[in-house]
Amino acid sequence: MTPEQLTKYAELAVRQGINVQPGQKVIVRAPVDTAPFVRKVVEKAYEAGAHYVAVDWMDDDLQRVRMLHAPEESLSIIPEGWARDFIGLLEEGGAMLGVVAPKPGHLSGVEPGRVGKYSQALGIAMRRQRDLQQASKVSWAIVVLPTPEWAKVVFPELSDEEGMEKLWEYIRYITGLDQDDPVAHWEAKVQAIEDRAQWLTEQQFARLHYKGAGTDLSIELPRGHRWVGGRLKDEKGTLFLPNIPTEEVFTAPDKSGVNGVVKSTRPLDFNGQLIDGMTLKFEAGSVVEATAEVGEAALHQMISADANAKFLGEVALVPQDSPISNLNTIFRNTLLDENASCHLAFGSAYPLCVEGGQELTREELAKFGLNTSIIHVDFMIGSAELDIDGETEEGERIPLFRGGNWA
Repeated sequence: MTPEQLTKYAELAVRQGINVQPGQKVIVRAPVDTAPFVRKVVEKAYEAGAHYVAVDWMDDDLQRVRMLHAPEESLSIIPEGWARDFIGLLEEGGAMLGVVAPKPGHLSGVEPGRVGKYSQALGIAMRRQRDLQQASKVSWAIVVLPTPEWAKVVFPELSDEEGMEKLWEYIRYITGLDQDDPVAHWEAKVQAIEDRAQWLTEQQFARLHYKGAGTDLSIELPRGHRWVGGRLKDEKGTLFLPNIPTEEVFTAPDKSGVNGVVKSTRPLDFNGQLIDGMTLKFEAGSVVEATAEVGEAALHQMISADANAKFLGEVALVPQDSPISNLNTIFRNTLLDENASCHLAFGSAYPLCVEGGQELTREELAKFGLNTSIIHVDFMIGSAELDIDGETEEGERIPLFRGGNWA
């Protein structure tokens, strides 16, 4: 990507993603590999009027060293000052941009229990950050940049240079960077997504039924649930676009109302470990049987993060006939793969999926049937064989998806 295109991407992330407001503080969480892009983001944030921009650097290679060699009892150490400062900036109304530069399987070969120990400690330490983010108290967004390691996984038949070039080509396409005005492109695109979410909210289906490709699942929806998609609004009324790209509309299931069997259709890279070929059986909302063709130990570690990790927190609808899906590429990255496929999520629900939910406590959300957990992990279940029906309170079934697309 040229410097001009990188600048264009940074401007999209700042203006359309987190939508920086004059006088606002900003925190950017990014891998060290993305430094040239992050510098552009910081520049664009100050141009937008940011008061202060902090950068929180990450390093996947150093994380692997720690997971392999640090004393096991030390893996739960999360510096209190780091968590306090990060969360404090958000509590002051700061915006948060997450930059993802995937290195699929970078923790492969690490004993899952060691990774789980760290992940659980991080989830507990940063729970307040997740609460603020999921309740849309603050503006936040996620963008993705390619890495040679990722390109090699996605395009193993290409040389390193060709793989990176093709991955950049795909990212430009799915983020609208190939458009003359990416911001205007997203303004039009999210309007269609928001219209779909509004229609679904108005229907107030009592439950959804999934059938196809090994899946036979019923999901009850809370009374007064809301479908969400496209832009969100923080507590100050600022519109922001949390995922670039995005194709989904989503809501929260009733925690105890999930029954049946579901099979995953795309691999999941969870905390640097590959999980693929999942089959999950639910009873009264909880996973009672869980197998995976690859990464079963990591799957069990994930759904044991806390008492509610075995329950679902999100149900999202994405048609097969959509820009990312039509690339016919498995990206091994959740931001892209979840926007190419219908998906569900283990763990915590988004409070904004019930009317007034942003102001409710965890106990009050539980009365609506919403799950709370220290994790929120999306996994993909969409396919060209998937049919979905919405069922009304009166028992009438209305086709929503047929053959993987809107009916």
